[in-house]
Amino acid sequence: MSIRAPTEIQKACVPPLLEGRDCIGNAKTGSGKTIAFALPILQKLSADPYGIFALVITPTRELAFQIAEQFAVLGAPLSVRTAVVVGGMDFVAQAIELGQRPHVVVATPGRIVDHLKSSGGEWDLARVRMLVLDEADRLLTSTFTPELSYLFNALPKDRQTCLFTATLTDAIEKLADAPPRPGKQKPFIHRMKESVETVATLKQHYILVPSQVREAYLFYLLCHPPESTLALRRAPPEVPNKKRRKHDNDADADAPEQPPPTIIFCHRPRTAAYLTLLLKTLGIRSTALHSRLTQRERLASLGLFRAAVVPVLISTDVGARGLDIADVALVVNWDIPMEPEEYTHRVGRTARAGRHGVAVSFVTERDEERVLGIEERIKTKLEEMVLPEEGVLAKLNAVATAKRLANMELHDSNFGQREDIHRAKAAKRRRADAEGADDF
Repeated sequence: MSIRAPTEIQKACVPPLLEGRDCIGNAKTGSGKTIAFALPILQKLSADPYGIFALVITPTRELAFQIAEQFAVLGAPLSVRTAVVVGGMDFVAQAIELGQRPHVVVATPGRIVDHLKSSGGEWDLARVRMLVLDEADRLLTSTFTPELSYLFNALPKDRQTCLFTATLTDAIEKLADAPPRPGKQKPFIHRMKESVETVATLKQHYILVPSQVREAYLFYLLCHPPESTLALRRAPPEVPNKKRRKHDNDADADAPEQPPPTIIFCHRPRTAAYLTLLLKTLGIRSTALHSRLTQRERLASLGLFRAAVVPVLISTDVGARGLDIADVALVVNWDIPMEPEEYTHRVGRTARAGRHGVAVSFVTERDEERVLGIEERIKTKLEEMVLPEEGVLAKLNAVATAKRLANMELHDSNFGQREDIHRAKAAKRRRADAEGADDF
């Protein structure tokens, strides 16, 4: 993993965690928070290896897989067994894996609670020694309250608890100030020294654009990315000669030059699917990451992007937290995030670990208040980026055709109908969770 020196949060949090203290760790994205809790867990596990020793809770499935990968690498000399327990994967296979009592379980709240309720006592969390809430600011919201309440009562009271977050919210501050349980010390708290929430190596811009022509501006931006990002542009993957067809050379000649690694964030799964189809039609290799895909499809999209097979990942906020992709050159906010806090998580996907990066936000006629809220939070003014109107309009007809084709393909795939079904299922789950919380 090429670790040569500990980061600030690792230096601060590893010693108190090894001493057995609870811990609240606050550090910017890309600062090594995962290793700050993984190393103490592995050190303690090596002295008394049994399962289930540690439970790590994350808000997103992709982050759960990423954390498990780091445990697998760091814990390989100890033959550590790690289980990932998230939605979208085979429930029975996960239940069998939990029944074999892995040393470390990395899970999303809803799925691990579902397994606890259906386990029939074949396994439990009664011997868990360490609980980690990663991206704790997101977990300690009303969205996850029923699941976390159930979990906390299934875990032993004398466990060691660690919270790691890039943002200190009121809920976390209340926990930090609360009196400790009898026999426990107050948690060790590490706060970031910096007052700003985005790094100095990140250039932050906005483009004023009417909402109905954003597609043309996006296409131009991807074809003419900021000069500072060009060094990260990757060559397209080689296709074996025997698989190339005669007309492929003509198609390659007409295709635009691919952008450097770029993540485009939007609010809704339908928008992510639409933009993916649009850019593919325009010759930009793209892949999507959103909640309407199966988990295997989501992991495949991340794999394609990480391997530079496709240079553009179009994601909802499921990809905004925790994902560690080293060479993201450009982050584009197709939609301005609803909350300023989410902006910092999105743009934190670039300019990681001292690298440089660029963030560009499309600002439409509806977004003025949101931009002001973002600037107030990050204590930085976004700089306007002006794209040449003549260059944008030159491809307007091609973009308009791609828009029609993308919308037709979405319509033919019944994406809207699937959205309605998903919303109905989500509402049913929320009602069931609320009833369960009341009963509890």
